[in-house]
Amino acid sequence: MTTTVNLSAEFAEPISREIRSPGRSLEATPVEIGLNAAIVSVSNDEPVVLVVRNQNETNGADGLPYGPFSPFDHRTLEIGLRSWVKEQTDIDLGYVEQLYTFGDRGRHAQPGDTSPHVVSIGYLALTRVSDIDNLRAGLWRSWYHYFPWEDWRKGCPEIIEKVIAPELQRWIDSPNARTSPARPLDRRQRARICFGLDGAAWDEEKVLERYELLYEAGLVAEARRDRPESAAVVSGNTPTVGASMRFDHRRVLATAIGRVRAKIKYRPVIFELMPAEFTLFELQKHVEAILGPHLHKQNFRRLVESAGLVEPTGEVKTRTGGRPAKLFRFRREVLLERPAPGVRIKLGRS
Repeated sequence: MTTTVNLSAEFAEPISREIRSPGRSLEATPVEIGLNAAIVSVSNDEPVVLVVRNQNETNGADGLPYGPFSPFDHRTLEIGLRSWVKEQTDIDLGYVEQLYTFGDRGRHAQPGDTSPHVVSIGYLALTRVSDIDNLRAGLWRSWYHYFPWEDWRKGCPEIIEKVIAPELQRWIDSPNARTSPARPLDRRQRARICFGLDGAAWDEEKVLERYELLYEAGLVAEARRDRPESAAVVSGNTPTVGASMRFDHRRVLATAIGRVRAKIKYRPVIFELMPAEFTLFELQKHVEAILGPHLHKQNFRRLVESAGLVEPTGEVKTRTGGRPAKLFRFRREVLLERPAPGVRIKLGRS
């Protein structure tokens, strides 16, 4: 077998890949390699993500910042990501990690589309609120705008009880399509595990699994856009939930949210979103914004202090709306003391 791959920019000449094998000849398959960035911060106690819109679209959907990887200009994928994010938004990214490679044809192609297939490499980037004031392009939006069922800070979101649970039940009761893949769990079991139905525990990390279930049930606009013939829409009046995004960008964002929710429990990445000095109340609000549920104030403070994650600065913050509050900073020595210094919070259903 001989495989030839030439990389190109996302909106330039497509990649040409030609595969030859004994007894079989395939036409050249165009492929494009792109980089997607879920750039996350916390602003006014709200988890926000940087979104952009195509300038050629008047009412286009929000999308994550994205661009091409050029091996001639960038030595590594991450260098390429940092370079075009700086050029596009004027943000110098701090913490960056690769998420996943997304290559599903149906999640990017439009009806009748014959354009090159896009393989996207998703990244999670964290930045502080002080770094997001002056954007060259794009805007910051709460990630709960796209995933309203994930915000448990005031208890179980109303959208789950009034919309999602009833619509999932209708989907569960509808016949399976012949094209549905075989799964180890049936629809009812998956809905129960993902959305904490029938008394099951809510797992804040299953962000992607919940979105994929809603996609399969035809309850997100992307499913009807991508594959209207296979989306299990019960009726024309079936609602869609959450704001849609371009291509499979909401899927990438779901992956990023699940990753950062899991990561703050065993790595101190929450401090990538904090200013150099902060109160414990501000730290709690940041953790609540990312994880979703409200946390018990005293239990949270005991956990953070006993874990040795922070140390007092000796200063206080007077503009708190109440009594002056002690200021703390991240204690970096903890990185040398143990392998998993995260905010190990045990969450249960509110």
